Amino acid sequence: MSRVGKLPITIPPGVQVAVAGEKLTAKGKLGALEVPLSPDVETKIADGHIVVTPRVETKQARMQWGTTRALIYNLVQGVSTGYTVNLEINGVGYRAQVQGKTLVLQLGFSHDINFPIPSDITIACERPTAIRISGADRQRVGQVAAEIRAFRKPEPYKGKGIKYDTEHVRRKEGKKK
Repeated sequence: MSRVGKLPITIPPGVQVAVAGEKLTAKGKLGALEVPLSPDVETKIADGHIVVTPRVETKQARMQWGTTRALIYNLVQGVSTGYTVNLEINGVGYRAQVQGKTLVLQLGFSHDINFPIPSDITIACERPTAIRISGADRQRVGQVAAEIRAFRKPEPYKGKGIKYDTEHVRRKEGKKK
């Protein structure tokens, strides 16, 4: 039995949720998103809650039960409050800045890296060494953060590179004589 799937999802004020066929759509202050629903689970909206239940008792239906509930929860939270990922840049001369619709990264290469900012994502640089990525779609925010981090992952000797603010880089001791 799914422990996640059993929990009803509370619809926050200001969010409109509708089920149409095999799709669930949610509209809120941060935009509108939709998620495809699995045919193995049934989704009902009642009394300001969304309840997901399996249609049949098969292994596939039980797997899709918790997954569908988690996707719907992420969708509802995304259109109401949104998601944010913070990145930190460490290294001498490493910095980032937003120029129009492009994130310009200087990461110790011979050239600058120009990362085009997607239309559904907001990127801000409060400091030259801090990047804040925010948006309504949790998957998109995480994917964009991972793509930016992949330009220069943190290395274990000096800790130089781009890392998540919650990430801890295990440091190694340098070579000895």
